[in-house]
Amino acid sequence: MSLETHNARVRHDLDCLNYPGSDWLSATPHPDGHVHDVIIVGGGQSGLGAAFALKRERVNNILILDECAEGFEGPWETYARMVTLRTPKAITSIDMGVPSLTFRAWWEAQHGAEGWARVDKIPRGDWMNYLRWYRRVLDLPVINEVRIDRIEPLPEGGFRLHAGTRSWQTRKVVLATGIQGGGEWHTPDLIKALPRHLYAHTSEAIDIDALKGKRVGILGGGASAFDNAHHILEAGAGEAHVFVRRSELPRINPIRHMEAAGLIPRFSALGDADKYAAMSHFFNFNQPPTNDTFSRAAAFEGFRLHTGAPWQSVRDEGGRAVVTTPGGEHVFDFLIVSTGLITDPALRPELREVEPGIVRWRDVYDAPADVKNALLDAHPYLGAGFAFTGRSPEWQAKLHGLFAFNYSALINFGLSASALSGLKYALPKLAGAVADQLFLDRSAACLDAYFAYDEPEFIGNWRAS
Repeated sequence: MSLETHNARVRHDLDCLNYPGSDWLSATPHPDGHVHDVIIVGGGQSGLGAAFALKRERVNNILILDECAEGFEGPWETYARMVTLRTPKAITSIDMGVPSLTFRAWWEAQHGAEGWARVDKIPRGDWMNYLRWYRRVLDLPVINEVRIDRIEPLPEGGFRLHAGTRSWQTRKVVLATGIQGGGEWHTPDLIKALPRHLYAHTSEAIDIDALKGKRVGILGGGASAFDNAHHILEAGAGEAHVFVRRSELPRINPIRHMEAAGLIPRFSALGDADKYAAMSHFFNFNQPPTNDTFSRAAAFEGFRLHTGAPWQSVRDEGGRAVVTTPGGEHVFDFLIVSTGLITDPALRPELREVEPGIVRWRDVYDAPADVKNALLDAHPYLGAGFAFTGRSPEWQAKLHGLFAFNYSALINFGLSASALSGLKYALPKLAGAVADQLFLDRSAACLDAYFAYDEPEFIGNWRAS
């Protein structure tokens, strides 16, 4: 089968499902021009999946805005440096139950069933190519190279999104802004004191060629630390030293159990205490490197692993970074920081007009001391279908229509909006909640039209006997 033949199969499958169908939301004229029913901020896997899920609900007056150039949305061709995805290849995600839209079907159309059997984990570059194809075959409306810097709530309801001198008006906003979209990547203060040319976070561009033959220190014991170690060693770095504060690397990955035990699809049904405890446990374990990622990095002669080695201080000495650990000092030409992220709406500049009114977990749940975690407490406390909730009726009115379909939904919805393991369950929740809001916002008009409907359907002639 060729990809062209497969594309025809996709179109036929969607036609059988009456996709996209007629839009049930009649356009309402507005003096300021076109008003979208939904704007999705973010055109990566979550944003594309959200658009398809909404169109399955026959919400077609939508738009996706993404800050990256076309074909480079999300992390896969920018800062992600793993060789393959970390999730099992059999997991489905943004296909919304349409078999021909799965990665496997796309892959087999090009490489056959035997080619699929040879795949262990999905190669990172091929996943990005799949997303590019998904966008094209579904003809999803995306405008690239648009960075939203302000979300303005409007007095009459809805929002205006600003990107410099450009703006768009919409009734609903879905923030499909990925793992960092609920806050920011974290760089410890002791690192920030260094000259900027001496370090980079793993989420940033790194001049790999400049590291050839160099000695590099990497802070962090998560999977991305080992991804970056392998990446720079393969490109010719002399040594890559990974420092982990724990005495040994984590070995258990709670995600694997969550995938098998029903915790991912049903997580939102738990009570607050159970949600919080489950995510506190998740944060304590961290996600270990995959076996293949660790093996690839450790195979290089220049790889070094330091456990029980937190960084106590860092200083610039003669243009090199000197790192102090309990085991002594280490001198490096460059540092790579793999210290994760912090989730807090206050860190998002585009939310500055609404952030003070967003309810956090600390506002509604006082966790027991044995599970309490300040990182969890700062997460927004979301309502049904990923909707932000307000601190007062006035704030609730301003936030009405704003949805956090990013990593900040972790405590309320578990692995969902920014995790491949959870997207297949999260997308219907999101699309249903957005469509419900759109309907309820105009339910009076919908009911009036229903009660006034008098178009005859039966036109047969009959006569009473």
